[in-house]
Amino acid sequence: MCPRRTSRGCFKDAFGVPPHRYLLTRRIERATALLRDTDLPITDIAYQTGWNSQGTFGRTFRDITGESPRELRQREQAAPRAPAPVPACHLAAAYRPDLTSAVSEKRRRDGGHKLDPNKEVP
Repeated sequence: MCPRRTSRGCFKDAFGVPPHRYLLTRRIERATALLRDTDLPITDIAYQTGWNSQGTFGRTFRDITGESPRELRQREQAAPRAPAPVPACHLAAAYRPDLTSAVSEKRRRDGGHKLDPNKEVP
């Protein structure tokens, strides 16, 4: 249980920032990704990330990132991008051994437990 009386204080204890600032950070991160990775109009990005006005979005975005949404988009699209690294879990899955049959079946198939075709099965 949180020692403070308000849920806001408990949130700040858990995440290090007040709820409003945490939400604002997540919204700016999402907007940055949309500006970088899509060709959506800036107005659509503003609405999708929770702002009711492009002016408020642009002012808040500039205050936090130091550049306007348009400037960020132009800079990101002009910069050459290297391919993203492949996550280790995907590499591990690609090199994982094929275990479609049980080990005992493979031993029987590959080892000395061969069936004699002339022997009758009970």
